[in-house]
Amino acid sequence: MTLYPQLIIDALKNVRYPGTGQDIVSAEMVEDDIRIDGMKVSFSLITEKQNDPFIRSLVKMAEQAILTYVSPDVEIKGNISVKSKQPPRPALPDLLPGVKNIIAVASGKGGVGKSTVCTNLAVALAKKGYKVGLLDADIFGPSVPKMLNVEEARPILSKKDGRDLITPVENYGIKMLSIGFFVNKEDAVVWRGAMASNALKQLIGDADWGELDYFLIDFPPGTSDIHLTLVQTIPITGAVIVSTPQEVALADARKGISMFTSDKVNVPILGLVENMSWFTPAELPENKYYLFGKDGCKRLAEQNGYALLGQIPIVQSIREGGDEGLPVALKTDSITGMAFAELADNVVEAVDKRNRELPKTGIVEITTK
Repeated sequence: MTLYPQLIIDALKNVRYPGTGQDIVSAEMVEDDIRIDGMKVSFSLITEKQNDPFIRSLVKMAEQAILTYVSPDVEIKGNISVKSKQPPRPALPDLLPGVKNIIAVASGKGGVGKSTVCTNLAVALAKKGYKVGLLDADIFGPSVPKMLNVEEARPILSKKDGRDLITPVENYGIKMLSIGFFVNKEDAVVWRGAMASNALKQLIGDADWGELDYFLIDFPPGTSDIHLTLVQTIPITGAVIVSTPQEVALADARKGISMFTSDKVNVPILGLVENMSWFTPAELPENKYYLFGKDGCKRLAEQNGYALLGQIPIVQSIREGGDEGLPVALKTDSITGMAFAELADNVVEAVDKRNRELPKTGIVEITTK
């Protein structure tokens, strides 16, 4: 049997792209590079985007179509390559070229107010004139959209340098993205680790973050494969650890510190933030009630040689501001607003000190033996 290109093209007309139902020849997905050497056939398929979710099944369907409609003796398996019209995502070290500092805001355990601290820190930095980005990486409990009053927003795609990029949502001077924009807010996110990790990589590498002084990442609580994905994807300047003063929270905060400072990860700790340091009733502003113990986080910072970046009191307005989408850091004349403004100043100082004294953080290389 003699093979020729038109035979191959006619066979491929039987393959339909799952995304549109159109055959791949009419959709111009078959590159004009068909090569025939005896019974060996090779060619390329062209996709619109990098990481097309249908491409693996499409290659298999194309192979089967040629074996069915041309000849079962054709050597086609493994000979179909894939090209994309869209330029590839930049290599990892250059993923965010316009971002000066990447800050992980993390905690060892949930419920210590990490997302509240992260959101208000972002607002406080923006109020001081810095260009700020915020990524809500808490895949299974994305709360930042609500806190920034953008829960109903839906990011749009824009073309830049030949790539389709997600445009971050903006409010209060902050560019932000969250998985919460892409799922129904009433539904639980039930994803395997690989799905969550891939989603985060897209929110980082396939978004138009532009020029940023500070890119804050609200890490999930605990230590997980998502943490590993983030340190493997971007070079994190330093980590801010949030804890309450109580011993149970401090024990988990130590684990968070240990993860970042381990030999493999090696991300500097910028300092600790003690949240819910004391309760002050609005009608008795001079009174302090230490509900979770006194200065626990402060002692942990001193014992380990880290800076205590701030102590944030429990005030009803912080909770109300989070629920209403009006972060308390917007009110710079309030007690809590001043506490977050001071935290922002201390974070800026800690980042400057870290950049003066330590080499730039690299992405974590994970090797398997």
